[in-house]
Amino acid sequence: MKYGSFPVEAAVGLVLGHTVRGTTLLKKGHVVTSADVEMLKAGGIAAVVGARLDPDDIGEDAAAGQVAAALAAPHIQASPARTGRCNLIADANGVLLVEKSAVDAANATDESVTIATLPHFAAVRAGQIVATVKIIPFAVSGDVLGDVKEKLGRHGLRLAPYRAKKFALISTLLPSLKPSVIASTEEIARQRIAEINGTVTSSTRIAHDSQAVAGEIKTAVDGGAEIVLLVGASATADREDVAPAGILAAGGVIDHFGMPVDPGNLLVLARVGACPVLVLPGCARSPKLNGVDWVMQRLAADIPVTGRDIMAMGVGGLLVDTPSRPLPRAQAVQKPAPAPKSKIAAVVLAAGQSRRMGGRNKLLMNVEGIALVRRTVNAILASPVSELVVVTGHEPEKVTEALHGLNVRIVHNARYAEGLSTSLKAGLDAVGQAAAGAIICLGDMPDIAAKHVGPLVAGFDPEEGREIGVPTHSGKRGNPVLWGRRFFQEMHEISGDVGARHLIGANESLVYEVEFEDTGVLMDLDTPGQWDDYLSSSPPRE
Repeated sequence: MKYGSFPVEAAVGLVLGHTVRGTTLLKKGHVVTSADVEMLKAGGIAAVVGARLDPDDIGEDAAAGQVAAALAAPHIQASPARTGRCNLIADANGVLLVEKSAVDAANATDESVTIATLPHFAAVRAGQIVATVKIIPFAVSGDVLGDVKEKLGRHGLRLAPYRAKKFALISTLLPSLKPSVIASTEEIARQRIAEINGTVTSSTRIAHDSQAVAGEIKTAVDGGAEIVLLVGASATADREDVAPAGILAAGGVIDHFGMPVDPGNLLVLARVGACPVLVLPGCARSPKLNGVDWVMQRLAADIPVTGRDIMAMGVGGLLVDTPSRPLPRAQAVQKPAPAPKSKIAAVVLAAGQSRRMGGRNKLLMNVEGIALVRRTVNAILASPVSELVVVTGHEPEKVTEALHGLNVRIVHNARYAEGLSTSLKAGLDAVGQAAAGAIICLGDMPDIAAKHVGPLVAGFDPEEGREIGVPTHSGKRGNPVLWGRRFFQEMHEISGDVGARHLIGANESLVYEVEFEDTGVLMDLDTPGQWDDYLSSSPPRE
């Protein structure tokens, strides 16, 4: 591949290195055609910067797709490649397994190919990006690509999905332990179990006595429990303490006591026959991440956990302290408060005339007992946005009435008939200066929910080059889109009945995608027929 400046007359087949603005916009990455050459010459452009591929070169998208295909595995799917990037996405909840030596070898092959993954043993959810492939230049030689794929083999990534395990939950009691604490701990344990696709088949409370523990564990195992969680009324202090002694009396084995994870130090890993038994440390009374989660996740995904495995958890094992576990060091040093996350505003565009609806205003149509515009605004308000601006236009009084009582700022766009761009500008002008960006939401998407907005806000990180958040379903891009403040001025320059979608293509390097399993980010309804089909469909949408 040769990269540099080329005279326009010799530019056919060139991959543009920069966007060229002539009578027509040619974006970075565009392959120049003979018609483009004529247009460029007519615009007085004498030379363009780009890449001339060699015969054995493979374009960035094709190369990224091939590397991603080598990484893909059951329950890990590759998204379509764009601008030399291809994401690997989990299609099930489970634990990610990364063959570090294979990924390291592939990354060391050549600077043109990069692979980034989540950590080994990371807990992932369906729809989450677990790895990304990025081709740095516009193309990669066939030899380099072949070497990368050979080093990856088929062992770079694997996802162990959670199995539907049966859990027995046993709590021991002492007079000093409040019933409310027991109930809270049991509920938090149930939440942990549900997150890893498990079910609680039995939940019992017994005396804090080793013989009582032994009898209840035997009953649980005989009853078909696949994992037993034992919550002691007091923390385990020794291998001969009540809980470990009860496990031994039940015919079990203590595989390991303690772990180099904080919080989580006092975990007991044991088994009775083939059934794992975990004696939970005190930090399990808090829902915050701790060492218990790491062990439960692996067991739920059928990944064996041994004492040696626990001993290897120390690097990265210093986790956030839980409020329920007072520490002497918390009193010794006053730590500065963490920097707040970027504030992200939301703008809901609700000014449209519903021209294709035969006189009906779709924003006011009833969806499961609520006006569509109110349904949309409620969903956005339930997400982590700092403020919400609603732009009205057509039938503003009715739209405003539909939003009565909601914590929103309503601005009216008197120029709504001139097109979408005028409403976009009105909304952006109303966003507070403290906001680092804004989610632009269409008011007529009936299946949009807070779950679609939260991940976009969480992914926003200008320092890491993540400034345009785009939701996708099956690789197709949808709405709403999160824009960093740096794009507000460019969006202000748009005119007519168009939005800012073209700015995504012009700034692909700053785009981060969030994949969703459902079609909510794609669903909008413009005609009476589409609405009738939607309203008559079942089951009802969330």
